[in-house]
Amino acid sequence: MQVGEAVERHRQHLVHERGFSPNTVGAYASDLADLQRFAAQRDVHEAAGLDLELLRDWLWRASEAQLARATIARRAAAARSLTAWLHRIGATSIDEGARLKAPKAQGRLPRVVGDAQMRAMFAGLEARAADDVPEALRDLAVVELLYGSAIRVSEVCGTDLDDVDFAELTVRVTGKGAKDRVVPFGVPASRALLRYRDRARPVLAARGTAAGGALLLGDRGGRIGPRSVYRLVARLLEAVPGSGPSGPHTLRHTAATHLLDGGADLRAVQAMLGHASLGTTQIYTHVSIERLAESYRLAHPRS
Repeated sequence: MQVGEAVERHRQHLVHERGFSPNTVGAYASDLADLQRFAAQRDVHEAAGLDLELLRDWLWRASEAQLARATIARRAAAARSLTAWLHRIGATSIDEGARLKAPKAQGRLPRVVGDAQMRAMFAGLEARAADDVPEALRDLAVVELLYGSAIRVSEVCGTDLDDVDFAELTVRVTGKGAKDRVVPFGVPASRALLRYRDRARPVLAARGTAAGGALLLGDRGGRIGPRSVYRLVARLLEAVPGSGPSGPHTLRHTAATHLLDGGADLRAVQAMLGHASLGTTQIYTHVSIERLAESYRLAHPRS
């Protein structure tokens, strides 16, 4: 099997059999396309020629190019996924990538927005929505749902009208691995969503013909996309002190940290976030401890 064919068939495997998210599939495909080019430079065109030495040289070149640790770690994961799949389908006699290692991604704590800053953000959104401008009502609903349920931006964009249960204050989402889960949200989010559904969504839907059952619509009447949500949140976070990422994931980090600060059980937060591993959720306990330590240093007279 040629390397190019292997890379494409592996991409299809990630989509249809593993149920990976479009973002992960895209990242892996880009990484493996780079591996294909590197292999061609070494005159390796057959998938069976992707041995451990070549894979290590590929990662070494990425390191020499000063790519971020997280990027190199992801490239290693993509290569391991490819070689494991090749071995499983019988295209190679051994899994060459099984012993491939890469530097661990730097353990930077996620950015978290403070309670007062979140209140100020919502106050600004509510002021904009006071005149029932459709886009303003939509933006308020988007941010309330992001923060109120701590779901991913892809899950917010993929939510349909029928997925929201206003009686139970829950939303059904499809997360990574095509796994469904039901997530609670609060009364402020419910109010914002109902107001948007009744007063703004019909206006936005009239601007296009592709809305279908989508809950949240873009300015042209179709289902809202991740880029639009990124722009919205980035604009809001520009006014918030602090460094770090400014996308929707910051609101997810913030919601998870505030839940733990408020006494929520770690397992409950894991289920809400849709994390397969408790270890992934535990990062937010470190954030909470960091916040506590910073408060101590600022407030305690003998800190």
